Amino acid sequence: MTAVDAAHKILDTMLGHLGFTTTIEVQQTADGPCLQIHTGESTALIGSDGDRLDDLQYLVNRILRRHFPKAERIKVDCEHFRSIQEDQLHAEVTSIAERVKITGQPYQMRPLNAYYRRLVHNVLVANPDVVSHSPEGDDRLKRITIAPK
Repeated sequence: MTAVDAAHKILDTMLGHLGFTTTIEVQQTADGPCLQIHTGESTALIGSDGDRLDDLQYLVNRILRRHFPKAERIKVDCEHFRSIQEDQLHAEVTSIAERVKITGQPYQMRPLNAYYRRLVHNVLVANPDVVSHSPEGDDRLKRITIAPK
């Protein structure tokens, strides 16, 4: 059994115990394997801004690491929620970077979790006009500042 198969089984078992009727599809993405959940109860699984998806993803990866310590991180998505969020964030960051370039004023984004902060930094790494900064600290949600170079 591969790590991805084990993660699939872990997630399927968890969702079954929680009373959800789902179909889980394994997808390969640029970020690695993704378990895509299909269900008629997506709102309950996604939660507020994907908080429940984050929790499910954390638990699946935590349990998986006990049996596969070197397994790559498994992404958990539901009805392509994360993909849509990533596309929207990419467009937002691109727009903010353009605004910062034009005005010369830094811009502080809304609080983001570590996954979305990494996406922001990756979008901006190739931009020669702006730089992104995350504050230090242990807070789960942090505000990235996008500033002119």
